[in-house]
Amino acid sequence: MTYTISDLADEFDISTRTIRFYEEKGLLTPTRTSTGQRVYTKKDRTRLQLILRGKRFGFSLNEIAEMVSLFDLDRTGKKQLEKTLQYGERKIKELTEQIEEMTALRDELEQYQANFKERLQGIEK
Repeated sequence: MTYTISDLADEFDISTRTIRFYEEKGLLTPTRTSTGQRVYTKKDRTRLQLILRGKRFGFSLNEIAEMVSLFDLDRTGKKQLEKTLQYGERKIKELTEQIEEMTALRDELEQYQANFKERLQGIEK
């Protein structure tokens, strides 16, 4: 089965420009018809799905490119899984740190809010 750029854009709710960008970055390699129209295979569709999932999880394009290309080098998927686990562990650590920072910021803001309410009540008395 093959897909046009519009088919993939519609399916994944992204712009055709986004797909062309991934092609420019070497993440997708569609073939072309004699009239120059891009033709994407099932493999291209799967790669696009993996790229979009990687972006949603916050991986960089370089990380995504490395993870996706490893499957081409090792058809068992072992190297791809190992690299994905490595990047995933690092991303979880980053997210945990961000959550801790945001929680501390929220707690500080709540304390300011409580102090401001007390001050306002004191002024109104």
